[in-house]
Amino acid sequence: MIDTDLPRVLVVEDDPQLLAMLGGLLTEEGYQVDIAADGQQGLHLGLTREYDVMLFDRGLPAIDGLDLLTRLRVRGIVTPMLILSALANPADRVAGLDAGAEDYLGKPFDVAELLARLRALRRRHLDVARSLPVLKGRLELDSRCVVVADTAAVVRLSERECDLLATLASRPGVVFSRKQLLAIVFDDAESPVVVDTYVHYLRRKLGRTVIDTVRGRGYELGRGG
Repeated sequence: MIDTDLPRVLVVEDDPQLLAMLGGLLTEEGYQVDIAADGQQGLHLGLTREYDVMLFDRGLPAIDGLDLLTRLRVRGIVTPMLILSALANPADRVAGLDAGAEDYLGKPFDVAELLARLRALRRRHLDVARSLPVLKGRLELDSRCVVVADTAAVVRLSERECDLLATLASRPGVVFSRKQLLAIVFDDAESPVVVDTYVHYLRRKLGRTVIDTVRGRGYELGRGG
């Protein structure tokens, strides 16, 4: 059974061994992974499903990676995209970024760097919203504060508190496991206990109902019930 609460990534790569490796790696990292072996299939998936991030090779059959990227952008797809390619000289990188990619990583690549770049892309994409509704009012990402609706009081958050609350507020109704939140928000930490600690900090500042605990599964943005 597929867990639809997981962040979703589309991987388009024509090397079957690399495609299988990326699919397994990202699944282990807490992503729901869709894979495509050519640009045509990648285009279909990119237009018909919603993703948190997309990962493309350049030298794809049917539709080249840059052409695929351009077609998705022209049709209004704003999902952050990373190109992973053996074509990695400065001119190639410039071409990829000019075509609309947010990031470009050459092959061969370091797995830890790839995962860090994907996390960074998701965070930057989230920041575009600048302001997100939460139970107590609105989370303002630029100033890292919550403006409380009833009183207009301002509650200031630390960087990690803001990142955690923003992750939950970006997908209300979605339950995030402690492992997912550890990977998304606390990528330099090893123990999921840090997630519980920051949930406690946020509840202390904003009230216990700002984050709901879903027993046996994880945390979600508070619903006020």
